[in-house]
Amino acid sequence: MRTAIATVSLSGSLTEKLTAASRAGFDGVEIFENDLLASPLTPEDIRARCADLDLSIDLYQPMRDIEAVPAEEFARNLRRARHKFRTMQRLGADTVLVCSTLARSAVDDDALAAEQLHRLADLAADHGVKVAYEALAWGRHVSTYDHAWRIVEAADHPSLGVCLDSFHILARGGDPKGIEAIPGEKIFFLQLADAPIMAMDVLQWSRHYRCFPGQGGFDLPALLSHVLAAGYRGPLSLEIFNDVFRQADPGPTAIDAHRSLLAL
Repeated sequence: MRTAIATVSLSGSLTEKLTAASRAGFDGVEIFENDLLASPLTPEDIRARCADLDLSIDLYQPMRDIEAVPAEEFARNLRRARHKFRTMQRLGADTVLVCSTLARSAVDDDALAAEQLHRLADLAADHGVKVAYEALAWGRHVSTYDHAWRIVEAADHPSLGVCLDSFHILARGGDPKGIEAIPGEKIFFLQLADAPIMAMDVLQWSRHYRCFPGQGGFDLPALLSHVLAAGYRGPLSLEIFNDVFRQADPGPTAIDAHRSLLAL
């Protein structure tokens, strides 16, 4: 299977991150928006650089606080999304990560969330983009992968699917076996991270202590087996928030990262 890594997982400039990922053997990358904004390169430059390095841009992320909000706020969200989709066209990225909302204005209404995500997917399709909806473990109303899938299923749009993240699933003690009930073609993306088992706030745990597969206490082989049984055939991508990795030389870190996927 193809391998990928989120640029947030590595230290350095965006150019240094891309070079390290390519040299380590990755097939693709997730472009983290902050890395794009901090880079002096244009989206077209980054697209050309990735092509030179034989890297695909598999995901652009994140898009936050979109769904289940009042109509006026959602109209603003669509304007914000339109700008991101145009940037993605310039990058050559065709999938965007949408995290379950943390907005205080959001309501606990799955039907409204599904309706607004359907409209977002309509706009995305107009730009040749797909939307991968991810349940954050600390999401305001949607915090589990099965809940996210119910909303995506209700929205019923070909350009809308789910993104599964091993940390968000396993940190909450979720049973990954239910992933097999999701059609493989609706799993748009898979993000993998391990973590030591710790009794602490899940947001802080996620933002500082993720690690590569095999370095923590999560049963990633079991989770991956359920994802593959569902029919997922996209890349295995690492999304690692770790204070140590983000200060280390990106070259050796990327090599260790790629080896962890081979071992998994």
